[in-house]
Amino acid sequence: MPAMRFAATILLLFQALCASAQQADESGSPAVVRRTHEIRSATSEIAIDGVMDEPAWADATEISVRYEWFPGNNSEPPVGTSAFVTYDNTSLYIGFRAHDPDPRQIRAHLMDRDQINTLVQDDYVIVQIDTFNDQRRNYQFRVNPLGVQADALSSEVDRTEDWSWDMIWESKGRITAEGYEVEIALPFNQLRFRRSEGAQTWGIDVGRSYPRSSRHRLNASGRDWNQSCWVCQFEKVTGLEGLEPGRNLELDPTVTASRTDELDDFPDGELQTGDDETDAGLTARWGITPSMTLTGTLNPDFSQVEADVAQLAINERFALFFEEKRPFFLEGIASFNVPNQIVFTRTVVDPDWGLKLAGKQGRNSIGLFAAEDAFNGLLFPANQGSRSTLLRQPVTSGVLRYRRDVGAASALGLVYTDREADGYRNRVVGLDAFLRPRDTDTLLIHYLGSETEYPGAVAEEFGQPRGSFDDDFWEVRYEIDTRNWNFAVDYEDYGPGFRADSGFVPRVDQRKAQVISTRRFWGDEESWYDQWSVGAYFNHTEDHDGQQTDEEIELFTTVRGPLQSIVNFEVERGKELFDGVLYEDLDGAELYFEIQPGGAVRFELFAEVADAIDFANSRPADEVVINPIIEAKLGRHVNARLDHLIQRLDVEGGRLFEANLTQLRLVYNFNVRTFVRGIFQRLDVERDPGLYLDEVEPATETLFSQLLFSYKLNARTVLFLGYSDNQLGLEDVSLTRTDRTLFFKIGYAWIV
Repeated sequence: MPAMRFAATILLLFQALCASAQQADESGSPAVVRRTHEIRSATSEIAIDGVMDEPAWADATEISVRYEWFPGNNSEPPVGTSAFVTYDNTSLYIGFRAHDPDPRQIRAHLMDRDQINTLVQDDYVIVQIDTFNDQRRNYQFRVNPLGVQADALSSEVDRTEDWSWDMIWESKGRITAEGYEVEIALPFNQLRFRRSEGAQTWGIDVGRSYPRSSRHRLNASGRDWNQSCWVCQFEKVTGLEGLEPGRNLELDPTVTASRTDELDDFPDGELQTGDDETDAGLTARWGITPSMTLTGTLNPDFSQVEADVAQLAINERFALFFEEKRPFFLEGIASFNVPNQIVFTRTVVDPDWGLKLAGKQGRNSIGLFAAEDAFNGLLFPANQGSRSTLLRQPVTSGVLRYRRDVGAASALGLVYTDREADGYRNRVVGLDAFLRPRDTDTLLIHYLGSETEYPGAVAEEFGQPRGSFDDDFWEVRYEIDTRNWNFAVDYEDYGPGFRADSGFVPRVDQRKAQVISTRRFWGDEESWYDQWSVGAYFNHTEDHDGQQTDEEIELFTTVRGPLQSIVNFEVERGKELFDGVLYEDLDGAELYFEIQPGGAVRFELFAEVADAIDFANSRPADEVVINPIIEAKLGRHVNARLDHLIQRLDVEGGRLFEANLTQLRLVYNFNVRTFVRGIFQRLDVERDPGLYLDEVEPATETLFSQLLFSYKLNARTVLFLGYSDNQLGLEDVSLTRTDRTLFFKIGYAWIV
């Protein structure tokens, strides 16, 4: 087969490049000395108030932050930072003293917890702990100088950071005349670790982000860029004795009151007052073992969840991806990580109940999930496009994920998913292997088989096979990543009948081979740039009849420079098959620019000019996309983000359409626990009906608004008050409100 021959050729080329990369990459990271620290029990009580004046801090074990690992290469940090670690029978305590030559330049703003994209723009300190000392996974805690928290579970195997994970812990910070101080208390009844009669040894890394013209990344452990495992490079702490993880039982009852009003007739009707509804829900968490948690939920409500970032669905062939934001589904999601989005919990639309078992025992990790849903959302993928439908029928979903650690840094995995409804089923079973032949190399092997049957009427309407059908998917990927080089080669094969309805797979019937190569150059103290990279990417895709459907050749360069600037420029030439025609010599250019001249303002710009296809009318087109974004912090309390996207498509005869999507996110933070947030999304599309084959509306306008008041005593003891509405306008109809919703929700975390 042509695709297989292409893959073999690429593999031979890749092997030659890998060999040359190993010879060329002589500039590894300087050697570092990693230490083991003896932790002593606290000699006094500690109050988490941001003031490190208790005697226990003077007697605590000091861990100095000795290295800058970016943009430096284990060089001396530009500022001094020390962490102090101690513990008692309830908590692990970490205190930071972060010195600053000019404390007026410290970047610190109030925000909601886990707003990681905003937090990383501030100064912050970080502590990471590997409580099982297995160098596979770790807890991560970040705190800015005002005490704002962010926490995550990180997986070395999957190379993921799960910021949806929430722990109930304490932190306080304050800016001083010498810099800032942060105090952290991590309760043992919230952490997972082995039971042990004697002293325990944990992996630990402490560090700091120091953002000025460059964002300086500092830590205690140093970093070898030619070793892909990061947790393996942590320092160690010993002396932790008499630790009790607790019973780990938590009950989180919630009560939600809501009302939705809807317009009885568009556009001249009136909003009809909806019924007042009150719903109670319950989520329970039980730490069956120190490392295994069972979570169940009844009647969960997600009304407070932030609205999805709007995306333009104009001139798109395939379904758009939206991130999961619902707390129950996000919690423990790292246990369900499967390559290629085979598990995607947004396929569960409106659950009546859900159950999860997730955790790790020794070298074995497991994730088990089940839910009963009131709706059955189906995605019908193909090579040339995808369609979807939402059936109002109960559907039961189940996912089993098992992974076994192998050797020092490899893993073998098993996944099984099942969705069942009246006249419908979809089952997927598969194996995957994540292997590290060398410190710099990773090999992924992934195989899946699926069996599917749709109701007869659904199969007929959406052109799907009648009765039961099956197919498979497989992928092989090899990557070498060093300080100066990155090479990767990948081959994927999606059978035409492969379906993964518990995941997100919008395209099948494709054999895709791809290769990417990147060379990195590093600046020094006299250079104007921190990092510069150049690279090339190539892919070739065919369907299972041997018809070429896609091809892309891309050259790119990225420069990281002063004022935390990033400039990325790409040029490409491609081919794309649509409606029986292979469009060739599709040229395009993309520019991405980002800069943060200070702590208060950040600016982004994405621009693209490209040859495209008018999918609605099957003809060549020219596309322009411009997307400026500005984020501003007004004092310590206000954060605003304005995002505007312009998309234009021109065809022979004129402009087919112009779409303008504007999004504003405005937050006022009273303190670290309380905020008011407004989200506004406006979409305006103007079309030329004379250029369309089918009838279209000349102009449409929509406006979505969401307001939320939030108070969080901790991650799960919360109070929310919210409002949202939708408005629609047409060419001869101004914006008219079509519905509105008001809600009140309260939740409480009861820890036993």
